[in-house]
Amino acid sequence: MVLYEYPFNERVRTLLRLESLFDTMFFFVRQPDPRAHHVALNVLFEILDVTARADLKSDLLQDLERYRQSLGSLREHPGIDLAALDAMLAGIEQASAALVAQGKTGQPLRQNEWLTSIRSRLSIPGGACEFDLPSFHAWKHKAPAQRSQDLVQWVEPFLPMRDGLAIVLKMLRESGRQLSAVAEQGVFRQMLGGKAYQLMRVYVEGDDAGIFPEISANKYMVSIRFSTQGGDMKPQPVMEDIRFQLALCNSL
Repeated sequence: MVLYEYPFNERVRTLLRLESLFDTMFFFVRQPDPRAHHVALNVLFEILDVTARADLKSDLLQDLERYRQSLGSLREHPGIDLAALDAMLAGIEQASAALVAQGKTGQPLRQNEWLTSIRSRLSIPGGACEFDLPSFHAWKHKAPAQRSQDLVQWVEPFLPMRDGLAIVLKMLRESGRQLSAVAEQGVFRQMLGGKAYQLMRVYVEGDDAGIFPEISANKYMVSIRFSTQGGDMKPQPVMEDIRFQLALCNSL
């Protein structure tokens, strides 16, 4: 199954973007090739840009506090796994404390003059060649372990935010119940009656046809049009019934 996620609001959209950026960065950090570390640094600067939103940290703290209160109220319910509950609450409290203790997200990177100079050149197509940035070229010829260590050090100020959003997205995803659905002649619509969901998850069979959903949604209706890619990669509407799985998530 191939999973497609659709956020209903800008807050969840930002969390999904950050999750993807962190995943991409750490993938390239683990590679020994200097070109991979070039990409990792570029992704780190994208993380810096996305986390510049002033309300992102406060929104995460509010979400974590709501989860803490909601889970804490389950302690007296029969059949609750108290060990698992305590572990989740401890993780939430640890993530919250780290976010509170943190200053402005990414401030150490913004104050690093060398990284600032690299960042300004990376914004120019091909602007990080050795004749433009000899110091960056020299850094890419250091031992792979040293470059990885540098990248891990530079991303460290963002880890409290990464840990916090990981908890929020995990709880959000687990709140949705996966159901079977059919898109008749490639189209599926469902009325939501004004209920404000946070996230939609669509599971499609991964096959050679390359079928994918084009999604639009608001608090009143979900609309999914399934398409496939033609020879020129241009999306072509599917005109047959498509079976898929759907989950609507709203844990907040």
